[in-house]
Amino acid sequence: MDFMHRALSAIFPVIAAFILAAALFALTGYDLYEVTAGVIEGAITGYGSFWSTLRWAMPLLLIALGVMFALRAAEFNIGGQGQMMIGGLGCVAVALLVPGPAWLVMPLAVLTGMLFGTLWSLLPGILKIRYGADEVILTLMLNFIAVLFVSWVTTGPLKDPAVRGESASTPKVDEALRLSGGDGMSWALLIMLVVAALVAWLIAERTKTGLQMRFVGEAEKAARWQGINVDRLKLISYALAGLFAGLAGAFEVLGPNGRLVTGATPTIGFTAIVVTIVGLSRVPGIVFAALLFGGLQAAVLFLPIVSDLPSSGLKILEGIIAILVTAELIRRRRAG
Repeated sequence: MDFMHRALSAIFPVIAAFILAAALFALTGYDLYEVTAGVIEGAITGYGSFWSTLRWAMPLLLIALGVMFALRAAEFNIGGQGQMMIGGLGCVAVALLVPGPAWLVMPLAVLTGMLFGTLWSLLPGILKIRYGADEVILTLMLNFIAVLFVSWVTTGPLKDPAVRGESASTPKVDEALRLSGGDGMSWALLIMLVVAALVAWLIAERTKTGLQMRFVGEAEKAARWQGINVDRLKLISYALAGLFAGLAGAFEVLGPNGRLVTGATPTIGFTAIVVTIVGLSRVPGIVFAALLFGGLQAAVLFLPIVSDLPSSGLKILEGIIAILVTAELIRRRRAG
């Protein structure tokens, strides 16, 4: 019954956001039927639309799975954006610089991306646990540092000389290392996503560490009194958050982007936090929430073709969802 109440409290802000956005679009003179049909076609029914939805759901899902572990341990790690970027950097460095057959270099590149994301996430975790630093400020600042570091790499040591302008990038990785084409999704990536979600579910719901992590998040003092090593569990939550975000970065490099690009998907790490909250920090819920937001992103790219509503209209919808979901989360926490 408690889970049902929590599910309804998470779904209601999403429904309310759609109603508010619809009212806003109607009041400003847009055809709601045309907009709705365009969103559905862009996200689901159009040619290649659902494939595009999966493409945009992919990084959201992976980063959100990592955020799930952090929230369960009562750590508000908002550094998924930077962890994804640093993971992508580690992956592309191996893909471009390490010689060898594709069957060896590809998994090494993915593992390196996961390792880089993990280390980038562990840094604020260690500072929080060792010195009591604020994890929100630390992870937020590390996002900016990651952006600057990637910008330096893509305009310096690993710069693609053929690219000009603001969208600096590394050279493309070898086609033999790619996990998908330019459409961003493939059956190989989809299978890997399913495996990643299954592993996250097994860790969260079927391991002692995962269950203790939830206990720590719900009653930290009681957990310490029972002799649970709370600091170790919190560090594990940071490591898992970075691992999944680093995996998202690796998939972006070897998948749709084929390279590391400055400024690519600049807000996806923050959207993933909302995905985790809407998904109630449970893997099945996160999967559905990632598909929802992935569908909205796919529709953003398609909607201007069939409607006069600008793509920023759906970004407004995403913003309303984020505000209402965050407000509901704060209300629940204050209510105990």
